[in-house]
Order: sequence, then C-alpha cells, then structure tokens
Amino acid sequence: MSTVRICGLEDLPDGTARQVEVDGGLVALVRLGERVLAIGDTCSHAEVSLSEGAVAVDECAIECWKHGSLFSLETGEALTLPATQPVEVFSARIEGDDIVMVVQ
Repeated sequence: MSTVRICGLEDLPDGTARQVEVDGGLVALVRLGERVLAIGDTCSHAEVSLSEGAVAVDECAIECWKHGSLFSLETGEALTLPATQPVEVFSARIEGDDIVMVVQ
C-alpha cells in the first residue's frame, strides 16, 4: 500500500464533497473540519454520483441527490431507504496542506 496525494486542502472547502479518480475508480472526498472522509462515489441504489449530493454534516453522511438515501461517511452504510446496500469507504487524511489517500 502507498500514500497518494489527491489534492490540496484548499481544493476541498469544509462541508463539501468533490469527485476524484483514484486508482481507476471514482471516490467522493468530503471535508468535515479537520477530517477528510472518502467513500465510493456511486450510489448503490441509483448508480449516480454521491459527490453531487448534499453533505449532512451533523449526521456525518452524504445524501444521494436522486432519491435522497443517506450514506454514512464513516462506514458506507445506507442509513435511509431506498438504498439498502453499503458503498465502499477508503482511508483519507490531511497531511499538511494536502489531502492524501492510501491505495493498494
């Protein structure tokens, strides 16, 4: 496993999501203060981009813009219907002024 720089911290404002391509897959990066979370960017129900949905800061979740399912940013679990299947989560963190992820 190796650590890869994804973007600068300034490229991801607090409380927002951004789609990035990592190791051939699409990932939604979400910044919550001094934390960055990474989750598979495709809704398990509607197969649309989760990074285009709203970040639910208090719930530490992201909402699918198409049908409103919430996904936990920490576990990938589908928290509300209509989605029932989780999405993958990844390891991301802030290092200095950069956002990095661990890739295989």
